[in-house]
Amino acid sequence: MLNLRQDTDGFIHMSRHFPRGMTIAITFTDGSRGEFSGSRLNELYDGALAAYRRGNNLDAKGFDRAPQKIHRRNAVGLVPVSPDMGG
Repeated sequence: MLNLRQDTDGFIHMSRHFPRGMTIAITFTDGSRGEFSGSRLNELYDGALAAYRRGNNLDAKGFDRAPQKIHRRNAVGLVPVSPDMGG
């Protein structure tokens, strides 16, 4: 089992998908603890990634089709979580 800790802003650090059947325990800032499946955290990660891409006018693959001079990493590393999202 993997143990993660929620930061003070309500996020966990997650830069990739976890195995679907894995159980991940999250300790929240209020001291409570919840267990999430890997597939549920993957859904939350995908939602955060889609919101990031939508907010930055990126396509589904994370590319900005407009010409630009500076290359950015088109991914997220922080996923918002709360105890009621465990379902």
